[in-house]
Amino acid sequence: MCKDYVYDKDIEQIAKEEQGEALKLQASTSTEVSHQQCSMPGLSEKYPTWETTKPELELLGHNPRRRRITSSFTIGLRGLINLGNTCFMNCIVQALTHTPILRDFFLSDRHRCEMPSPELCLVCEMSSLFRELYSGNPSPHVPYKLLHLVWIHARHLAGYRQQDAHEFLIAALDVLHRHCKGDDAGKAANNPNHCNCIIDQIFTGGLQSDVTCQACHGVSTTIDPCWDISLDLPGSCTSFWPMSPGREGSVNGESHIPGITTLTDCLRRFTRPEHLGSSAKIKCGSCQSYQESTKQLTMNKLPVVACFHFKRFEHSAKQRRKITTYISFPLELDMTPFMASSKESRMNGQLQLPTNSGNDENKYSLFAVVNHQGTLESGHYTSFIRHHKDQWFKCDDAVITKASIKDVLDSEGYLLFYHKQVLEHESEKVKEVNTQAY
Repeated sequence: MCKDYVYDKDIEQIAKEEQGEALKLQASTSTEVSHQQCSMPGLSEKYPTWETTKPELELLGHNPRRRRITSSFTIGLRGLINLGNTCFMNCIVQALTHTPILRDFFLSDRHRCEMPSPELCLVCEMSSLFRELYSGNPSPHVPYKLLHLVWIHARHLAGYRQQDAHEFLIAALDVLHRHCKGDDAGKAANNPNHCNCIIDQIFTGGLQSDVTCQACHGVSTTIDPCWDISLDLPGSCTSFWPMSPGREGSVNGESHIPGITTLTDCLRRFTRPEHLGSSAKIKCGSCQSYQESTKQLTMNKLPVVACFHFKRFEHSAKQRRKITTYISFPLELDMTPFMASSKESRMNGQLQLPTNSGNDENKYSLFAVVNHQGTLESGHYTSFIRHHKDQWFKCDDAVITKASIKDVLDSEGYLLFYHKQVLEHESEKVKEVNTQAY
């Protein structure tokens, strides 16, 4: 009635005692859990992360509201309304929201916005989008705010024209990367020029370029960050490396059918030594003169999520067209042969593929595929996503239907998303396998 506060002495005493016990526990375990501590909103003190006890686990197990993953589990499967030629955006959103580590990051509310105008933060909108898609609401979501923010931060994608899904992916990762820099994870790196945000942790790999002088055989090496690998296709203006004659067996689970190009073939071409020719001489640091050289690309560091982009849209002085060549790709991929550390096993561009590398750190599992149907002038994007284990679904804007593995592997393929099977904890160098998803 008087709107005054009422205090209970007993409750106040219990609260003080509990706070005292918590502070004692904090002091005794600060050295062990300091890297796990986080700040409680509204308090200046810190507390260790919650570790469940056996009775608590039993209570959680009997909780009727606990979500269990079954064959009919549909949480996370939600269509997206096409707002006018926005299928390019919808298919990338479906791939990103089904990226396991990115999903865990946003659903655990790890983002702390420090932008002056949070309503313009793309990471905040992605966080909201994850909550919407995993809310269990079966009706299609309308991503109008996401589209609006994309128009603001990537003006070349503004408007209702048909856009390229790969271009949108790179633009989205770039904006997310810039808006994530205020997060605690982004500030953690000792090197101010190195970002440790969630985007870089998941998608950034290291592409190594080795330029070898043909006169003194001196090697100049540079390593550049990359978010994806763009691969040439047979039938393009660039000369394609033919498959080795008489090759037998299979690599990465791909069956080598005569006349069918595989993802491994494209990666072999990408990492082959390339002679730069007399018209592209470089100044050798050892010879101190301009010499002909060869250039070879390999992976110095593999990302957690590897994205492969097939160059299906060709824009040249002579013509503009779409390359519809079918490329066979596997459910599981071993990137060991394409690492810089495996360069010694490559002779004149002929890759010496081991029968069993035994290096699980470089093995990946397919979890999303983006496809483009139609022509260069008029087309439509759809995506296949792996919901859990071997259950695949086709996302066609607002419509989501179940798909078979054959449907996925028989698709044309424009963007392929692979997730590492084994993750290595950087601080303790302990390997952890994501058995739930992979």
